[in-house]
Amino acid sequence: MCGIFVCHRHPDAQAFKQEALRLSSVLSHRGPDSAGCFIEGQTILCHERLTIVGLQNGGQPIVQPDLALVANGEIYNHEALRQESTKHDLGGSQTDSDSEAIMHAYRRYGAKAAHFLDGIFSFALYDRTNGRLIVARDPMGVTSLYQGWNSNASDAVFFASELKALYPVCDYIISFPPGHTYDSMGKPYQKFYNPQWKIPKHIPSAPVDYILLRESFEQAVRKRLMSDVPYGVLLSGGLDSSLVASIAAREVAKVSGRQNRLSNSSEGPLTPQVIRSRLSTFSIGLKGSPDTESALKVAEFLGTDHHTYHFTCEEGIAALSDVIYHIETYDVTSIRASTPMYLLSKHIKAAGYKMVLSGEGSDEIFGGYLYFANAPSLEAFQQELVRRVNELHFFDCLRAHKSTMAWGLEARVPFLDKQFVDVAMSIDPREKLITGSRIEKHILRKAFDTPEQPYLPDEILWRQKEQFSDGVGYGWIDMLKAIASACVTPQMMASQPKHWIDDPPATKEAYLYRGLFDQHFPAQCATTVQKWRPTWTTETDPSGRVAKSHVDSTSKRTIHLQTLEQSVWA
Repeated sequence: MCGIFVCHRHPDAQAFKQEALRLSSVLSHRGPDSAGCFIEGQTILCHERLTIVGLQNGGQPIVQPDLALVANGEIYNHEALRQESTKHDLGGSQTDSDSEAIMHAYRRYGAKAAHFLDGIFSFALYDRTNGRLIVARDPMGVTSLYQGWNSNASDAVFFASELKALYPVCDYIISFPPGHTYDSMGKPYQKFYNPQWKIPKHIPSAPVDYILLRESFEQAVRKRLMSDVPYGVLLSGGLDSSLVASIAAREVAKVSGRQNRLSNSSEGPLTPQVIRSRLSTFSIGLKGSPDTESALKVAEFLGTDHHTYHFTCEEGIAALSDVIYHIETYDVTSIRASTPMYLLSKHIKAAGYKMVLSGEGSDEIFGGYLYFANAPSLEAFQQELVRRVNELHFFDCLRAHKSTMAWGLEARVPFLDKQFVDVAMSIDPREKLITGSRIEKHILRKAFDTPEQPYLPDEILWRQKEQFSDGVGYGWIDMLKAIASACVTPQMMASQPKHWIDDPPATKEAYLYRGLFDQHFPAQCATTVQKWRPTWTTETDPSGRVAKSHVDSTSKRTIHLQTLEQSVWA
C-alpha cells in the first residue's frame, strides 16, 4: 500500500505545488520507498510508494497520454484486466504494477471501473482528455481515504490517505464512503457495491453450504498471497487469524513443493519471486497472555516460522500518543487494540517484511462478538450484522490498516474479500445465532472442522472469542483504566472543553484519548471519528470481558501500577 494526496479544481495549482508536495511527504511513513507528483491544469496527484508488486517499474503516478493515476492498495484481478484490455484493443501494459489495471478498467467501463476491481484500493484517476477526476474506495473500506474542502476555495476538492495531510488546507473533512465513486463530471457519489444483503430489512435465506464457505475463504487467502516481497501472518491464536495462517501455510507449502520440483526440471523457476519453505507468523502480548500462548500452539501445529514479541504495559502507555497520531481516532476500543498491533508492526518491518495477512472482519460477518447472544430477534441480529460490516472502516479496518502502515507494513484481510463477504452475508442469520449449544461463529468453525485433514487443533478451532485488546493480556486494559483514573480528575470530567459538547467522553479513559487526539488534530478532524459500542447491553466498557458469557483465559492477573502520567501527557 501507499499514500496519496490529491487536489482538483485548485485555482492556482502551480503555486500550490510545493505545499502539495509537503503535505504528501507527511504520508511518507506509508510509502518510504519512493515519491512522485503529477500536475496538469488545476489537478495535482501526489504519491508515496511502498513497493509490494512490480518492484522495478511500478512507480507512481502512472502517467500515460490519456490518463494519470495514483493508487493505494492491491488489485488482485489485475492480470485478467490486462488480458481483457489487450483483447479489446484498449492498449497493453506499460508497467508491472497491479494498479495500472485500474486504467485498463476505466478505458473500458468509464466511471463504473471500480465495480470491476477485485481488491483493496483507494485511487484517483485523472482523465487528461477532458479534465475529469474519478476517485474510489474499496467496498469495505480496508484502505483509508478522506475528502476535504476549503471554504476560501469553494470549487477545490482534496483527497488524502490520512487526515494529517488534509487538515492544514481543509476546514471540512469527511471519511470517504467505502464502495463509492466520486466523479467530478457526474453525480458526486455513486455506489458501485450494493449487494442484496445490504438492503434494509432484508433477511437472507440461503442455507449454509459448508464447502462453498470453506473454499471461498481459501480463495480469499490465496489471492492475497500475491507479493514480490517477504510476507507473513499476524497470528493471535484466536480462530480467525489461525484459519488465515493455516490456509496460508498450506499454500506456501504447495508453492514451495512445486518450486523444488521445477528447480530440477527444464521448466525453470516459478513466479512470484518470493517463495519460502515455511510461512512466517507473528504474535504479541504481555508475558503469559492468552494470545501468545494460543498462537504458539497454532504455530507448532502448522509448522510455521513463529516470532513472539512481548511488550510491557509501560511500553504501551508510552506509545499511546504516537498510536493516536497514526490511527487518527479517539475511539477507546480502537486505541486499546491498535497499541500492541502498532508495536508488533515495528518489529515485523524491522525484520525485513513488508506485507502481512490479518484476521479482521470475521466477527462482523458472523456475529462473533459475545454481545450478539443478547439479540432480541432474528431481524435485530441481521440488522446489527449489516451495521457492523458497514462501519468496519471506522474501526477494525482503520486499526489494521493504519497501525501497520505507520511502519510501512501492508495488512491484507481475507475475511473482507468481496466474494467471500457476499457468500457469508447471504446465509440465513438463524445459522449464526449464539445459543446454549452453539458457540459464536459456529458455522465458520464447522466449515473448517475436517478431522481427516485438520486445519487447526480442536482447542483452537473451538476457542471462545477474545477481543484483541483483551487477548494480548488482561492487564493491558486494566492498566489503561488505572492510568486514566490517575491522569483525569473528577473536575476535568465535569468541565470538558466546549468543542467536545457534541461527543463528550463518558469515561476517564475516553477523556484521556480525546485529549491526546486534540494535541495532534484540530476540531474539524473529530467529525470523522466514530465510537465502537456494543448493542443490547447496559455496559459502558466495550471490552468483551464484560460479556456475561466470557470466560477468563487465565486465573492469574497481576497489575503493577506505576506513576506514568508524564509518559502519557508528554
